[in-house]
Amino acid sequence: MRKSIVLAASLLGVGLTLGGCQSSLTGDTYSRDEARQVQTVRMGTIESLRPVRIEGTKTPIGAGAGAVVGGVAGSGVGGGRGSAVAAVIGAVAGGLLGAATEEGLTRTQGVEITVREDDGSLRAYVQEVQENQIFRVGDRVRILTVNGTSRVAH
Repeated sequence: MRKSIVLAASLLGVGLTLGGCQSSLTGDTYSRDEARQVQTVRMGTIESLRPVRIEGTKTPIGAGAGAVVGGVAGSGVGGGRGSAVAAVIGAVAGGLLGAATEEGLTRTQGVEITVREDDGSLRAYVQEVQENQIFRVGDRVRILTVNGTSRVAH
């Protein structure tokens, strides 16, 4: 009974940790460093749109949390040396599963927006899809750039 409580608490910790790792790549989200910074604004017209997938984060947190949970779960199998071997196998398997889970949970749908800017240049921007913002070919848009990060907005 005690081991199932530890396992449940560990899984809850992994979920909370991975949820806290997500960052937003939408056009209306700014980091603390970008707030109150002067932005360069360029204008342009959307030439094309293409759906893309933005891969998830790959930090040591997912693998580490998974290894802890797997090790705890594995240590409950068998006794003596068998328990130690199961703990190691559980930790390795948990680490792999934790890393894959983190990447999958933080993966998101994006859009590649190709813009013909008013100076004649053609540039593509990728950002996360937002529910409240719909882009269409031919739309006039603003390209906002701060600290090397650009976003497209109406």
